[in-house]
Amino acid sequence: MKLNSIRPAAGSVKNRKRIGRGTGSGHGKTATKGHKGQKARSGGSVKPGFEGGQMPMHRRLPKRGFTPLQQTEYVVINIGQLDAFEAGSTVDVAALMQCGLVSKLRDGIKVLAKGELTKSLTVQAHKFSVSAKAKIEAAGGTVQEIELA
Repeated sequence: MKLNSIRPAAGSVKNRKRIGRGTGSGHGKTATKGHKGQKARSGGSVKPGFEGGQMPMHRRLPKRGFTPLQQTEYVVINIGQLDAFEAGSTVDVAALMQCGLVSKLRDGIKVLAKGELTKSLTVQAHKFSVSAKAKIEAAGGTVQEIELA
């Protein structure tokens, strides 16, 4: 085998469409742009969403909703996930990050009551649901709410 005899696999290389290079090419005369009209002119194209002068859909529809500036976004942890910790240990933000339950802390951590807790733990979080507090205390653990920074 020689370098000058190497060819690409059959059908893997496609010839470029050479438009506007005479009628013999099959893409001459109008150069695949059709006859007349805005899209046939040089530099002629319409921006996305343009509806030919009619009021566009994105301007006809009313604006809805807003994003509140003071909204707090909590990372949710369920009680069933806390069962991975050893009995009697303190579960705080650092422990949750080290364990891999929290990867990116937004504003705070909220503990919800999904799942079962079989060990007594000291849980430190920014917010707790009422039923989550009840389940932690029923398992013999304690709940400590941390202030938002």
